[in-house]
Amino acid sequence: MTIRADAHSSSPLSSPHRGAAWCAAPRRPPAVRRPSGRLESDIAVASDRRNGRARARMRLSQNFLTDPAVARRVVRVSGVGPADLVVEVGAGEGMLTRPLAATCGRLVGYEIDPRFAARLAARFRDRGDVRIVGGDFLAATPPREPFAVVGNIPYAITAGIVDWCLRAPSLTSATLLTQLEYARKRTGGFGRWSRLTVRTWPGVEWTMAGRVPRDRFHPVPRTDSAILRLRRRRVPLLPAGSLAAYRRLVDLGFTGVGGSLHASLRREYRTDRLGVAFRSAGLPREAVVAHVRPDAWVTLFAVLHGIDRT
Repeated sequence: MTIRADAHSSSPLSSPHRGAAWCAAPRRPPAVRRPSGRLESDIAVASDRRNGRARARMRLSQNFLTDPAVARRVVRVSGVGPADLVVEVGAGEGMLTRPLAATCGRLVGYEIDPRFAARLAARFRDRGDVRIVGGDFLAATPPREPFAVVGNIPYAITAGIVDWCLRAPSLTSATLLTQLEYARKRTGGFGRWSRLTVRTWPGVEWTMAGRVPRDRFHPVPRTDSAILRLRRRRVPLLPAGSLAAYRRLVDLGFTGVGGSLHASLRREYRTDRLGVAFRSAGLPREAVVAHVRPDAWVTLFAVLHGIDRT
């Protein structure tokens, strides 16, 4: 099958609106001939082009992975194989696309930059199991069949991509290169857990599978990256019918007052019931909300709501 770069019908959500800046064009000085034979004006134009490409990469949050070993590591961590459908986010120059195409059963790669999308489509035009989509991943409809997401994602839209993955009913896993700080905050790396991780924990396991130095990317970002992995549990830790109530408990805990989880939950639960639940979860009464591990939240909820998890 011939692979094409499909033009997406909707406006890219991750691309900023371009406003027209009106100003007088600066005058160029007279061209000066260099010993190499190139004009100073030619060198200036080439420099302007390079700077323009760099600015475009910054606008699209493009930091391309340059280390094939890291790419192979990401694919290995993802656990995808010949039977899997994979959706790649931010295919870019194809550093991840190549090992993914060699490993998974079918691959759909999204790239919002039309130049890179066209190049990748040409490179894989003879592969019927690879399709390159020139468009915004965030505007895509998730596949109905089980699929995995893998990608070196733009830092600026990390939250949107993670939200897309969490909302996709058929997603089995997501393996993403993100900012190191983001990955650590979502996986307890600072001894603290985010509300998002806790809210989704009954159905999704969050882990950090390693650090990636910043010099493995171009342009070099300001911070190191990490391999963040989200794995959808085959059997949720709580019954499906109780998940909404669980999320309400988490929200109550994170939006409470008093500095401790016990004080926050005391607004809706009796003190004696909280005492039993805290002992079952191995938590001290003064436990700070953000320091409570996700598994302990699940135990708290199960005890408070009389759910037998054995």
